[in-house]
Amino acid sequence: MKRIELVYREILYRTIEKKENFLTQSELSQKLGISLSVINKAVNRLNDIGAVKIAQRNFKVIDIKKILYFWASIRNLNKDIAFQGRAEMSVRDIERNMPHGIVFTAYSAYKFAFKDVPADYSEVYVYADNAEIEEIKKRFFNKKLKNTRPNLVVLKKDSFIKNYNKIPIAQIFVDLWNLNEWYSKEFIQSFERRLFD
Repeated sequence: MKRIELVYREILYRTIEKKENFLTQSELSQKLGISLSVINKAVNRLNDIGAVKIAQRNFKVIDIKKILYFWASIRNLNKDIAFQGRAEMSVRDIERNMPHGIVFTAYSAYKFAFKDVPADYSEVYVYADNAEIEEIKKRFFNKKLKNTRPNLVVLKKDSFIKNYNKIPIAQIFVDLWNLNEWYSKEFIQSFERRLFD
């Protein structure tokens, strides 16, 4: 994930889950270990589209929806794929057999966050570091990989995701937005109702 995306994720996390509408650029810079110039660029872009209002000492989030869709439009999930393959088991069994420490996203994360699924799904998406990727390969792909449609997609875990108790709601939304399976639309529509109705 690009550094600017880490900024958008943190802003959305603080706004959606922590209910904080006023943030400072210096605080974001310190927390994320990202230069003030990158933070400033990210916040100014949100100001340009009317999603935040910049004041003398802080900025106020005024349109969560705009920030979510803006981040979704620049996110490139495919660039973060570290490994993918077809595990010969059900989605539920894949989820149950994941190593400790991985972070579910997309369909599985939606299911765990909201205890519901708007449609059946056939793929599991997770974030993992290098050691976890090797463990996933051992658990699910001990035979030669077949060149068939993958049902397990492993994305590179960024170093800041461990700072959250669970995957931020905004990250799940943005990842779902970037999937092309037909049922991702069902998840997005359900998500929008939960967030904005």
